[in-house]
Amino acid sequence: MPTIENITYDEITIGQSATLKRTLTNDDIILFCAMSGDVNPSHFEQAGRQHRIVGHGLWGASMISALLGNELPGPGALYKSQTLTFKTPVGLGDTITVTITVTAKNDADKSITFDCQARNQKDEVVYTGVAEVYAATDKRREERVDLPEVKLSRRRHVFEQLVARGAALKPVSVAVCYPCDEVSLRGPVEAAEAGLIVPLLVGPKAKIEAVAAQYGIALADYRIIDVADSLEAAEKAVALCRSGEAEVLMKGSLHTDEMMREVARKDTGLRTSRRISHVFIMDVPTYPRTLLITDAAVNIYPTLEDKVDILQNAIDLAHVLDIPEPKCALLSAVETVYPKINSTIEAAALCKMADRGQITGGLLDGPLAFDNAISEEAARIKKINSPVAGKADILLVPDLEAGNMLAKQLAYLADADAAGIVLGARVPIVLTSRADSAKARLASCAVAVLFARRRETRLHIAAQ
Repeated sequence: MPTIENITYDEITIGQSATLKRTLTNDDIILFCAMSGDVNPSHFEQAGRQHRIVGHGLWGASMISALLGNELPGPGALYKSQTLTFKTPVGLGDTITVTITVTAKNDADKSITFDCQARNQKDEVVYTGVAEVYAATDKRREERVDLPEVKLSRRRHVFEQLVARGAALKPVSVAVCYPCDEVSLRGPVEAAEAGLIVPLLVGPKAKIEAVAAQYGIALADYRIIDVADSLEAAEKAVALCRSGEAEVLMKGSLHTDEMMREVARKDTGLRTSRRISHVFIMDVPTYPRTLLITDAAVNIYPTLEDKVDILQNAIDLAHVLDIPEPKCALLSAVETVYPKINSTIEAAALCKMADRGQITGGLLDGPLAFDNAISEEAARIKKINSPVAGKADILLVPDLEAGNMLAKQLAYLADADAAGIVLGARVPIVLTSRADSAKARLASCAVAVLFARRRETRLHIAAQ
């Protein structure tokens, strides 16, 4: 185990010195600002709507503390005082060399005075100053602290933006099917309070009111449509959407299959000529764009024909999310067409179908493995020349198992937020989960609002 050893007060001599050299990186500045809470605009430049890191002088000053604590005097050193005068700004990419030199010793309190100076790669003086520290009088050898690796991720903001966009529009009426537990009832009420929806609560009235009373959920402003059980709730909620009284359908605490069975009925359901499919909207902190994953909840083993609709549904949603030409990666285990892996053949066929205008509005490529779909570095290493590779907006998965595992891995291992919506029916459908965060539930409602209002606009234009 590596150790760190101090230099005692008696061992230190006048004129003794130590140096440290570091180059200022983008991550250094972000970490320093995040740690200190310093968001001084002088450390950043505005480039369009993005902030570009410029520099931070105090980062260079912090190197003095590292020298005093690690090298001279080392373990046991305690700050007494520090003064600094800054001469030259520290910019991104500057290499700073800090030198501390002993100028005096005080036997009365065992303190040591250091002259401090920093120079950049141009040999310009960055700062000068004086530090006083108390040095230990006993010899100390301790294990060097094994600092954890720190990885930066962007601040998650996609869902907040979706909710803000949705709240700026006219609220949509939502048939909430069987909201008979806390999560399924609180979700639509919070969405209503956020100005997104007008909920129609479809279920046994006594049961809904009992849940509301138990968890302190106010229902005075919301209509309850009393039905006997979950089966009747599904039938009634679907009927409300079919008649146009409700513009969105939302699942409550009943099983997904029970509600979707009513949605899929040919005579009384909400089917259209388009295959119904689910899309996850993922806000992944380590990925620089909103990521759509489809289908991970409805179609178990989709055929090639099914995948045409599944992909078109996702592309249409991407347009609603202001992604004008989404990059669609058609996933498989490999990035070459391999006859024994059916998903590679279907991916190639889908690309050709897009070339022939059978799929529109997006840029397709596949088969692509997951790594070269989302990592430009992986695509470069594998020599994949593609406008989609490494920059995918939409991931079309081979089947539900792969999609469900991928979405949950991102949520639980990459700290991603996931909202979801079902498309291809007469109205958008929100499938809530007991594991969804409040933010994810609101985001799902917001996406449904955006999609419903865009659909309404298209229908109005078509009617003129």
